[in-house]
Amino acid sequence: AAGLRLAGEEEEEAAVRAVLVGYDDQFTFAKLAQACAYLRDPRCLLVATDPDPWHPLGNGQRTPGTGSLTAAVETASGRKALVVGKPNTYMFDCIVERFGVDPSRTLMVGDRLETDILFGKNCGLATVLTLTGVSRLEEAQAYMASDSPAAKDLVPNYYVDSIADLIPGLDD
Repeated sequence: AAGLRLAGEEEEEAAVRAVLVGYDDQFTFAKLAQACAYLRDPRCLLVATDPDPWHPLGNGQRTPGTGSLTAAVETASGRKALVVGKPNTYMFDCIVERFGVDPSRTLMVGDRLETDILFGKNCGLATVLTLTGVSRLEEAQAYMASDSPAAKDLVPNYYVDSIADLIPGLDD
């Protein structure tokens, strides 16, 4: 019956300390409602993997990304998510600490200026924009021409038409 709780159910809900929003092509109203229920507890964190609003499918089609799902949870819960993935440096800081990666010898390759290239700039990496994905060269050029210092962080150091263009350089 509605309103009845299983023994231990309250304790399980009280134990939830974070809601993580990642890409989920099976996102439902029920999942949104459950996330909001957990987030009523102010000790429960709201964490997102990335802010990408959409992902390309090809032929000009696209599908909602994690940023769209995060926006739904933020709106419904009244909470703001902490993004731990690109463009936040948290992920790279963990890699540097664990594996001793030297940022001056690291190249960030990506297809989205607002996440991939910004992530590279935030981490002190050289960046390459591949034009086979989301962002276009014209967008990077517009950011380059901008007077905004923040826009300069969205300008890649290099660009390639395709990630396949990098393969010949791997032999050297």
